[in-house]
Amino acid sequence: MTITDMTPRRRGMLLALCCVSVLLVGIDMTGVNVALPAIGLHLGASVTGLSWVVDAYTVTLAALLLFSSSSGDRFGRRKVFLMGLGVFVIGSALCAIAPTLSWLIVFRVLQALGASALNPVAMAILGTVYTKPADRARALGIWGGVIGLSLALGPIVGGALVDSPLGWRWIFVINVPIGIATIIMTLRIIPESKAAFARRFDLAGQIFVALGLASLTFGIIEGSSLGWSSAPILVAFLVTALCLVGILFYEPRRFEPLIEIGFFRSFPFSASSIMAVLSFAALGSFLFLNSLYLQQGRGFTAFGAGLLVMPLAIVAIFFGPISGRILARHGARIPLIVAGIGIGGTGALLAFIDQSTPTWWLLIAYTVMGFGNAAVGAPISQTAVAGMPRERIGIATGISSTSRQVGATLGVAIAGAVLAGHAGHGTTIAEHTHIGWIINAGYGAVILVIGLLSTTKWAHASAHAVSDALTTEPPLTGPVPEVQQA
Repeated sequence: MTITDMTPRRRGMLLALCCVSVLLVGIDMTGVNVALPAIGLHLGASVTGLSWVVDAYTVTLAALLLFSSSSGDRFGRRKVFLMGLGVFVIGSALCAIAPTLSWLIVFRVLQALGASALNPVAMAILGTVYTKPADRARALGIWGGVIGLSLALGPIVGGALVDSPLGWRWIFVINVPIGIATIIMTLRIIPESKAAFARRFDLAGQIFVALGLASLTFGIIEGSSLGWSSAPILVAFLVTALCLVGILFYEPRRFEPLIEIGFFRSFPFSASSIMAVLSFAALGSFLFLNSLYLQQGRGFTAFGAGLLVMPLAIVAIFFGPISGRILARHGARIPLIVAGIGIGGTGALLAFIDQSTPTWWLLIAYTVMGFGNAAVGAPISQTAVAGMPRERIGIATGISSTSRQVGATLGVAIAGAVLAGHAGHGTTIAEHTHIGWIINAGYGAVILVIGLLSTTKWAHASAHAVSDALTTEPPLTGPVPEVQQA
């Protein structure tokens, strides 16, 4: 069966299955955030240690997304997707029985190894199956809504498990049966596909990305405790700078690079990557700061804290698909304006909270964040693949997914550093979060500005120029293969 022969019903089932994978990963990530106070109490972890529980996962995820995406293009997207599900299930089971904080961090890395093969590969499958721009925009609108829904439902599901007799370990246990069921359905529904542009592995590029991101994260998280001018922190930032230089000088000279630097000549593509970093930095920071504020600063239970952020889930359910339809009819400008105002407005609303801030004020802020979070997913996903030749979609989506995880990593690292830097100053945790919320407001402001610039005629012209250049390049292999029935 070819892509064009797939019935609407089968495409809908495929979309639903891809959404299940992102739902699985998203609920796990945010569920862990709401469980951080319980994990810290049970395993004796500091704020810095809790930052690593989150960032060990997101650093690994970000470092390997491009590798997993190109692996799907080369070896088959369904095959890599299935392998990722299997490793994710095993990693989740091991996290559930981790005896110490160190082992939990190690098993979170393993869990992320599997997760790295889920979202970018699923996104590449959707980009290949939904070839018409309007259909793809609607599918990505649903996809973006599910991303927002998963990230919002995680605190509720995680909070319920943490406060139950089952405890925080069941946040990882529930991934096992869901993951196994997803594997079974994938074997029945998703057809195998490969890209004609089968890229060679770029070991040097992979090292630059992984080492640079890991050293940057280490420097940010450990800077408060080790000292920003200490030798380990200075070395970490130096390594990050050298890796960035290596990427900029090495990748353009490689015939098949891990990162297509040429994509960034398209201003909309560059803008989508920057907005992905900023929006997920804001979301990661929001979840991290808000969980600690509500539970440690206000005395809410984990489930109570999860219920309080339910506006994120409600808005994601209703506004995510609407954002996709707006994108299909009117383009990316309106959703990006909503995203920038929503994310920035949330930071402004929370910038001066204290331990007596009314609950209704918090609910307003969480609702505003829900609109910003739900609005941003579809336009940055659509921009990442718009105009790209089909054989380059895997790499484009890999860069887009990597940008999101880099943002989540940096958001948590920066928020953790802000909290750790204020520890022991005799102020409340609510006051400790103020700088973090102000930074979030800055993320939203930049998204608003870049979103407006990326939808200008000049920006679209740059995208068309890059698309034309890629289309006229001779293919490395034969024509794009048909998708065969599994």
